[in-house]
Parts: sequence; structure tokens; C-alpha cells
Amino acid sequence: MVLKYVKLGLASTVLFTGLSFAEHDVSAVDYAKKIQNLAPGVKLSDIQKSVKTIAKQEKKSTATVYKELYVELSKDSIEGASEAKKLGINLNNSAHIMGGNSSNEKKSHYLNAKKLNKKIKKGHFFYTPSSTYGANHGHVGLFYSKTAIVESVPGSGVRRISVSKRRVDNKGAVLKSVTVSTKKRDAAANWANSRVGKDKYSTNFFNNRTTSHYGDKNCSKLIWSAYKLKAHIDLDNDKGKGVYPRDIRDSKLTKKVATI
Repeated sequence: MVLKYVKLGLASTVLFTGLSFAEHDVSAVDYAKKIQNLAPGVKLSDIQKSVKTIAKQEKKSTATVYKELYVELSKDSIEGASEAKKLGINLNNSAHIMGGNSSNEKKSHYLNAKKLNKKIKKGHFFYTPSSTYGANHGHVGLFYSKTAIVESVPGSGVRRISVSKRRVDNKGAVLKSVTVSTKKRDAAANWANSRVGKDKYSTNFFNNRTTSHYGDKNCSKLIWSAYKLKAHIDLDNDKGKGVYPRDIRDSKLTKKVATI
């Protein structure tokens, strides 16, 4: 299914750029449904409500906001499909669940805390391919210490788990550092840890950059907010409405430490 949506995204990105709904007889509801196809788990009413709020805040037309959201979602979907193809991940028969915990042990492994001990520093983060609903969205988690990870996952929300209990894909998982002072990395990790047990999970990636730092959030929003608030930097690679896991991974303010 994701490949179908990817093709739709490519066509629509070209079709709607710079054009109004009226010019191609595309209603706001139609656009909202297209966005929902690329953002499974998000309610149609929430998409429509968010678009109206953003349009008012940024003094833009709702048509412009819909286009911006859809183009960014399509881009991430294409990147996810490309990564999956490169790594040999079968999206149609994926055993992965959001958060990277795969029930297919042949395609994933637990992190080796002892092996990574000298490489992990507080404030580092990991990225792993992770797919649900036939889409490879990726997942990121922040190292609170050499032995503990803070992350946001469905069902639990923001939680702290042992490094040795975190499963990642056999291909494509990396450990990365953020190019700021140790003091700022520590502060970011401490803030993320302070949200454990307080913030629930949100399926909303498409405009999480515009929502509050406090309250429901997904994995990439947790790390983005932590460094935005405590290090005063923006880890969103493309600065779009949504902060996706690959946006954090690909930020120019990060460096690869190791393949994990």
C-alpha cells in the first residue's frame, strides 16, 4: 500500500505546487483524506482542525497549509520506501511495530550495552528503521545514560527503558551525537527524562512542530523539543510542519558515532 501512496505523492506534489483547490477541483476534505492516507492513525477531524489553526497562526490560506503538509508527508513516505528497498525491508509483510520493536528476531537485535558503553554519551540518540501500516517511518530514542534510553512509543508514551531491552533493525540502525556542549546535551536528556510517565504518545507527526512541547508526543518530537528547549537548536532537518525521525537523523547538527 505504501508504494501506491508514494506514487500518488509524487504526482500530487507536482500537480498541486502553487495551485489552488479550485483550479483542480480538489476540496479541502479530499486533501485531508490524502494526508490521512499518509498518516495512518490520525483522525480526519484532527487534520482539518490543525490546518485551520496553522492557517490562522501563519496568516496563510488553508489550501496553502494543506499543500505544505501533503508535500512534506509525501517526501517522507518516498524516503521511507527508498530506505526500505535499499535495506531489503518488505513493507507489505513487515513484522515491525512502531518503535522499532520487531517480533521478527531474524531481522532485528537487542542493543549490546557492554559493546556500546564507550561510545554512548548522555544526550546521544539512535535511529532505526521502523514500520507500521506498510510504511517505514523510522524511530529515534535518546540516551539518558550509558544504560538507559528515553523514548516515546505507542501504548506507553514517554518511557525510560534499559539499553539492553531496546531492539533495532539489523540494517540501518545508527548511533548519533548532537553537536552542542556536554552541558546542553545533559540538559536536553534531563528534560526528556522529566517527561517520563507524563506525556502520552501521539500519532501526529504531520504538524508536531507546531504543537506544544508539553503533552502527547511521538519519538521525534521528544528529541526535537528537548534540544529546542534546552540547547536552543533546531534538529528538524527540513524545517517543515512535521518533525520526523529521519529529520532528526539527518540534521546537520548531528554526527554519526557508530552503526549499531
